Amino acid sequence: MAEPASKLLELEVVVDGADLEQLELGLGEWTRKTTVVHLRGGGHEGLGEDVTYQPEEHDDPPRPDLSGTQTLAELSRRLDDVELFDHRPLDAATPDYRRWGWESAALDLALAQNGLTLGEALGRAPQPLTYVVSTRAENVRPLLERYPDMRFKLDPTQEWGEELLDSLAATGRVDTADYKGVYRGDFGFPADPVLYARVAEAFPRAWLEDPGLTEETDRVLEPHRDRVTWDAPIHSWADVEALPFPPKCLNVKPSRFGTIARLFEFYAACESNGIALYGGGQFELGPGRAQIQELAALFHPDAPNDVAPGVFNAAPVPDDAPASPLDPPRAFGTKS
Repeated sequence: MAEPASKLLELEVVVDGADLEQLELGLGEWTRKTTVVHLRGGGHEGLGEDVTYQPEEHDDPPRPDLSGTQTLAELSRRLDDVELFDHRPLDAATPDYRRWGWESAALDLALAQNGLTLGEALGRAPQPLTYVVSTRAENVRPLLERYPDMRFKLDPTQEWGEELLDSLAATGRVDTADYKGVYRGDFGFPADPVLYARVAEAFPRAWLEDPGLTEETDRVLEPHRDRVTWDAPIHSWADVEALPFPPKCLNVKPSRFGTIARLFEFYAACESNGIALYGGGQFELGPGRAQIQELAALFHPDAPNDVAPGVFNAAPVPDDAPASPLDPPRAFGTKS
């Protein structure tokens, strides 16, 4: 495949101004906030979404001045010199999330101004998009009663007993088990060789994501290495090369990459090296969800993409949620 990043970065974009819009969704003890970046220019608007997880980081964030006529490559270089935070963020991944909010808005605007869809710019046609639902184990059976064809991504915990694990395995509907062993703090789970082995054996065809590798967990997962995938550590192709063993498959979350160049260089390198991909989301509340769906539809439409429609954030989930596969989404550039 021709290098896709260069095609996009050569596009010219005219920026006249920018506005920020805060979105939020109450989730009991936690409120999810994101910021939508609106870039304006030439009678068009480009949208992006900053998915930074700390709610307070969305209160009056800096607004870089990107006005002028430039290529996307030049705009990205201007962002290199901009402080997108007025302090050091607690989460090392946060600068990439915010950077992607601005770069994805610029990409959307550039494509619209050039009369292109993302697929047209890349020479690729989006395909119907397969998705899975990321949820708690106790929700699987009730959801299957309403949506018998649904498939899932689950986060195994040490509280899973044998009865629950057997019940989940019997559904045959679990495509990905996320150990969350790479995250730190509230999002992370401890590396547990007993749990890792139980889950790997219970779901013999599922991807095993983000194990915390220790001498003990590496030993129990060694027979399953072809199914081990990574998510949280991957912000660039260099991160793939630094993994402890070559992966067969990876979870790609566009906002983790920060820049257009890093994301599309990653896509190209994975294709060249025969690495399969499936998409992941970041609890987007706005345009970011449709954008990651379109990227998945262009690069890995048939994978167990964790990019389900936003209605699955509702409690209870409505009865008319769109079924998988979704019609090919169109979120970047020309929409008609």
